[in-house]
Amino acid sequence: MNFRNVQAPTAVVMVRPHRFRVNPQTLADNAFQTLPTGELASDAIAAAARQEFDSAVDQLCAAGITVHVFDDFGQLDTPDSVFPNNWFSTHHGGRIAIYPMYAPNRRRERRADVIDLLKSTYRVQEVIDYSGLEYDDLFLEGTGAMVLDHAERLAYVANSHRADPVILERFCTAFGYEPMAFPTAGPDGRAVYHTNVMMGIASEYVLICLDAISEPKRRDQVAQRLADSGRAVLELSFDQVADFAGNTIELTGTNGRVLALSARAAGALTDAQRAVIEESATLLPLDIPTIERAGGSVRCMIAGVHLTPR
Repeated sequence: MNFRNVQAPTAVVMVRPHRFRVNPQTLADNAFQTLPTGELASDAIAAAARQEFDSAVDQLCAAGITVHVFDDFGQLDTPDSVFPNNWFSTHHGGRIAIYPMYAPNRRRERRADVIDLLKSTYRVQEVIDYSGLEYDDLFLEGTGAMVLDHAERLAYVANSHRADPVILERFCTAFGYEPMAFPTAGPDGRAVYHTNVMMGIASEYVLICLDAISEPKRRDQVAQRLADSGRAVLELSFDQVADFAGNTIELTGTNGRVLALSARAAGALTDAQRAVIEESATLLPLDIPTIERAGGSVRCMIAGVHLTPR
């Protein structure tokens, strides 16, 4: 199946953190966060995160991916700024969406200079801003809450207060996606807070923890839709999800497609999963153990640019 790289952008936006820390406002529902044990001072943790970020950018650039880097110097309380994929997304046809965020300190991550850069470098026809819905306690946290199949025009969404169905319907109507929402439960019974920790869609395959979909009928429907897309469905275990194996993004570099993921996630893949992935993409493991303490991994760090250059 020829997806013409519609799923795998050649350019991305990333935000370098200068005041990185685990966000206390998202601890309640993000089971992936790990509080520091006290062995490192906050400045040392921030420095380690920044070093991991810079190394990741170097590896992406070496693979031939265009990386637009913005700095967050920490004038505001924005501990999760390294995860920009939650507050905006870009779409073919020159469209950008800006999203309402659940945690108050994450709302400060939105910044006009990112949108201005995209407008000046790419053909942007329209920016639709949903962020005002925060005042109504309605949230939809971008491509964390939604895993988008750009080829099949489907939005896969784990039900949560970070993915309000009213905004999801508005987004899908405006941007031309079909919503496919489902209930989830992890091993502890808690709902999955962001869809992109349990699944990632690439051009020729999808990584997904079907066991996390708690309703059997809906689980079968999701599996069928993914199979109908012509992709290989690589099922992840809960342990692999805990190692961020679902938090991946496919990109297009100089020598073809790459799958960007953390070193921890790459180590969690089985030989069989790795073999299927490597038929169509090169694995690009990025070592980000400090950043992963905040409850997100490589996919969360990368906002894909699905826009046409000027």
